[in-house]
Amino acid sequence: MDLKQKTYLLVTGASRGIGREFAQQLSQRIQALGSVVVLMGRSQPLLEEAKATILKQNPDLSVHIFALELGTAKTEDFSSILQDSLQAKVSPGDFERAIVIHNAGTVGDTSKRAREIGDTEYLQQFFHTNLFSAIALNCEFMRIFAGVPKLVVNLSTLAAIAPISSMAHYCTVKSAREMYFRVLATEEPAPGTLVLNYAPGMIDTQMTVQVQREAHDPAVVAMFREQRESKTMLTTAQTTERFIQVLEAQRFQSGDHVDYRDHEKA
Repeated sequence: MDLKQKTYLLVTGASRGIGREFAQQLSQRIQALGSVVVLMGRSQPLLEEAKATILKQNPDLSVHIFALELGTAKTEDFSSILQDSLQAKVSPGDFERAIVIHNAGTVGDTSKRAREIGDTEYLQQFFHTNLFSAIALNCEFMRIFAGVPKLVVNLSTLAAIAPISSMAHYCTVKSAREMYFRVLATEEPAPGTLVLNYAPGMIDTQMTVQVQREAHDPAVVAMFREQRESKTMLTTAQTTERFIQVLEAQRFQSGDHVDYRDHEKA
């Protein structure tokens, strides 16, 4: 993965947590003049902070920020963001590589059992935020950067492939999202498009705090609490460094699910 090439990088959920760390660490490695970094997230002030940090580290980058609520985002919003980030001065074909990292997501209501999550209005909102918006953005990304070598990253999770009590919303949407990207990898072969479903491990973030506070299953609460108190949860910096190692080693096949621990064992 040669980030010295002229690169277009877009990261969703970039205002905090893993997304922000991914954007910052990858931006440090992008060296070619004319490269563009796009940060999407909910909080304009936090996106401004992330942009300032990136430019301090790499002032030659062109960094754009877009505050967007994914629960209501439409295809036209993503098309507009991609076009605006190019500023009509740069053709997509000018880039040697285009990267999109689908990181943004929410955990859902962990206080309910699977048999209790029948509120269709809530489900529509939840799936729009976590699945439909990612698919819509990805479709526009693939269309605009047709002909450019692409890396498509889906921030996955163990919950996409294994059931976890209290997390019916999260497991269901993450499983559906990963399958979409696996189909994409099947239909769009490498090296033109390389797809990675990266599971970052258990990270000490607001999401894991929420699960510990709200999960209905005492065993799940205890598991999260024990990992936090024993300080065995990973930091965003640790999982980002591992992600970059996975990219550099590139031992995965397009569409694979790669967990933080898988690379640790390899």
